[in-house]
Amino acid sequence: MKTEIAIFGGGCFWCTEAIFKRLKGVVSVKPGYAGGHVKNPTYQGVCTGTTGHAEVIRIEFDPQVISFDDLLEVFWQAHDPTTLNRQGNDIGTQYRSIILATSDIQREKALAAIRQINESGQFTRPLVTQVQPLDVFYEAEQYHHDYFTNNQNQPYCRMIISPKVSHFMQEFPDKLA
Repeated sequence: MKTEIAIFGGGCFWCTEAIFKRLKGVVSVKPGYAGGHVKNPTYQGVCTGTTGHAEVIRIEFDPQVISFDDLLEVFWQAHDPTTLNRQGNDIGTQYRSIILATSDIQREKALAAIRQINESGQFTRPLVTQVQPLDVFYEAEQYHHDYFTNNQNQPYCRMIISPKVSHFMQEFPDKLA
């Protein structure tokens, strides 16, 4: 199996990881940091908003099962791509909507999708999602991996992530693993 990589930032990586790991064709999802200017960032540093990084997920997927376009479709629904530097109560540049393309094809597909969505009026406001080439992906500290699965009784998980996952499972039952 020849896999591909997609890197998305759509707010808190605990939320996006919990959604994307449920998709058919997704081999793995790893939380991390990208798009910044500090080498080897830490969660504490990224949370200050001074490293330039976004919380992102690295999705390894089988393009024979799920396409990059399918991942984009889920991405637009997994967060609010019209809100600048914010997702719900999570505020700061580290929560920005961003696609870090791993190829020119991904970049072109992402830009075309943004144009199409903005022209269609699918959202009441224009998308603010940034599209840029991936420079470096830094994997997050181990305690962030599978955060929702490992901390389902934590208040943030119960109040924020669980409803997002439930909504996703109802909206995309055909894409579930």
